[in-house]
Amino acid sequence: MGAVVTLELPDDAPAFDLPWIITFGPLGDDDGWEPVVCGPYERPHALALAEAVVADEDLMAVVEPLLPHVSVDEIRGEIAAARMAIEEAEPEDSYAVARDEPQVMSEPHDPPEPAEIRAGLERIAARLSTYT
Repeated sequence: MGAVVTLELPDDAPAFDLPWIITFGPLGDDDGWEPVVCGPYERPHALALAEAVVADEDLMAVVEPLLPHVSVDEIRGEIAAARMAIEEAEPEDSYAVARDEPQVMSEPHDPPEPAEIRAGLERIAARLSTYT
């Protein structure tokens, strides 16, 4: 049996109204396959799908909101907040984990403007509304 991981949110959290994605991956590190990301879904649908998929398999499903940030600064803010949360959670005597250097897959490009991202989100929404 697998595991489903999601955020614990208060009943009035604005994140409930966001689209949610599911990332399926191996329960352990030794399977060697890349995680599969599915969505977006409404939160109840994402949770139900995740539970159904991992019910009989050794998989982990992470169900999380899709954050439609439209600027580099907003994304950096989320990254900084995630890093701070980890640092605050680690005990004083924790050891550093060795990490691989990130691989650059292509030349860096200028980030899209917020209006371009918003237009892209509108196109995605239009496609999803006609999907059967």
